[in-house]
Amino acid sequence: MALVNPHGGGNLKPLLLEGAAQKAELARAQTLPKLKVSSREAGDIIMLGIGGFTPLDGFMTHGDWEGVCDGMKMANGLFWPIPVTLSTDDENIKAGSEVALADSATGEILATMKVTEKYSIDKAHECMEVYKTTDMEHPGVKMVMAQGKYNLAGPIKVLSTGGFTEKYGEQFMTPAETRAKFQAMGWSKIAAFQTRNPMHRSHEYLAKVAIETMDGVLVHSLLGNLKPGDIPADVRSEAISVLVENYFAPNTVIQAGYPLDMRYAGPREALLHALFRQNYGCSHLIVGRDHAGVGDFYGPFDAQKIFDEIPRDALETKNMNIDWTFWCKKCGGMASQRTCPHTKDDRILLSGTKVRSMLSEGQDLPVEFSRPEVAKVLQKYYAGLSAEQNVKVELKGHSAA
Repeated sequence: MALVNPHGGGNLKPLLLEGAAQKAELARAQTLPKLKVSSREAGDIIMLGIGGFTPLDGFMTHGDWEGVCDGMKMANGLFWPIPVTLSTDDENIKAGSEVALADSATGEILATMKVTEKYSIDKAHECMEVYKTTDMEHPGVKMVMAQGKYNLAGPIKVLSTGGFTEKYGEQFMTPAETRAKFQAMGWSKIAAFQTRNPMHRSHEYLAKVAIETMDGVLVHSLLGNLKPGDIPADVRSEAISVLVENYFAPNTVIQAGYPLDMRYAGPREALLHALFRQNYGCSHLIVGRDHAGVGDFYGPFDAQKIFDEIPRDALETKNMNIDWTFWCKKCGGMASQRTCPHTKDDRILLSGTKVRSMLSEGQDLPVEFSRPEVAKVLQKYYAGLSAEQNVKVELKGHSAA
């Protein structure tokens, strides 16, 4: 069987220039006005560059923005669940301008852009439609409200992968590379496992449930920015690697990463996760409890329900819904709410706060919650954090004395 088609039904559409074309455009970019882009925008640029946002050719117009917010459709009718936009406060940039897009953190020029439209949006409207709230405690809302006064639309030429290739090496795989890997392994039914956290026993169970009916699983980690307190990508990658090496059958798991920041849009972001996993060649997306959620802004299974609300032909990649999973002491193993008849008192459940507290104090996590090899990687990371904090305290005390 063949892999699922890229979104939009055509071929992958990477916007990253290479070789002589890249060098020439980079030289030209040095002569253009520079616009600094946010971390979220930089991630979107790189995703456009590697073809993860196929078939987009750049940032969305007002018509696209409006259609995506209100009905999850671009102006041309293409299904898309979350706006992909670029903002600025610069009054001098006009339609018809050309600009170089530079990473605000590093100053690196990531792309050039031909501005075809400059427009204003109702930010609160975007927040209500996409995030279902205007509460500034929501990190996605905070991100949208911090955007510039204007949005800029237009095609881009991408010039860099923003350091992700150098930092993550083979783990940073493009859609073309994952597709080639799947084909080389003879896979056509692949479930993507989205993660911004290390994989504990529940996550392991979700992946193994998928492997029972799929050719394999792509453990696909977010490599962009997270919220404070989340585990960095390199630590998460190491923890996942030791889990796969020790507890999964050979040739059933591929680990890779992608360059986006989390938007924490819950149900809408689950749809975006399925959309770009289609570009990566995955036929299914594992959707568990509170997928892409934050706090109490969404119901625990809203991200599963939204797949029933979109047209059947909107995405080739389908959702694989799995219930809340845990270790049940009475069952004597991993189970879900669909399979376990026992009470919550029989289940080993740890909150993220409790896990961080135990790790920072050097405590062992229950083996029913986390594999020892995974816990060891995380304990080493938290021990380093504690040491760093202690040094800061000592330095502060010294300077004050």
